[in-house]
Amino acid sequence: MSKDKIVALSKVKSLSSRLKSKKKKIVFTNGCFDIIHIGHVKYLERAKAFGDVLIVGVNSDSSMKKIKGSKRPIMGQDDRAGIVAGLESVDYVAIFNEATPFNLIRSIRPDVLVKGADWKPNKIVGAEFIKSYGGRTISIPLVKGKSTSLIIRKIIKKSK
Repeated sequence: MSKDKIVALSKVKSLSSRLKSKKKKIVFTNGCFDIIHIGHVKYLERAKAFGDVLIVGVNSDSSMKKIKGSKRPIMGQDDRAGIVAGLESVDYVAIFNEATPFNLIRSIRPDVLVKGADWKPNKIVGAEFIKSYGGRTISIPLVKGKSTSLIIRKIIKKSK
C-alpha cells in the first residue's frame, strides 16, 4: 500500500541505515509534485534506474508557498505525497518543511542525487555534501512541454 511508503522525517535516518546495511544503492530526488503529470512519472522512472531504492522528498505546503508563492500548492501535501508514493518507481516518500531538502539529504546520505536538467549543477542543493563522501549527482532531461505551470496556465485559459 502506498501509505506504507510515506516515511516520517524522524524515521528517515534509520530507514536509510537499514537499506545501506542491506547494500542497497539509494537514489534521492525531490520536488513539489503539485499536479502530477507524465513528465513527473518519466522523471521518477529515470531517477529510479540509477539505484535500488528511490526516496523522494516532497515539499510541504508551507515550503511550497515559500518557493512558488501564495497561490500554491493546488493540492495539499498529503495528497501529493500519496500520489507520488503510489507510483511504481517510488519506494519511499518524505515530506519536508524547509525551503530546500538539504537536511533530508544529510539524513539519508544517498548514493545518488538526481535533479532535472533545469537545475544548473552548481545550484543543486546537497551536491557538494554528496560529493564529500563519494556519492554522485546526476541531471536528467525533463519531458519537453510538460510542467505543472503549463497545466495551470492551460486551465486558466480554458476557463475564461
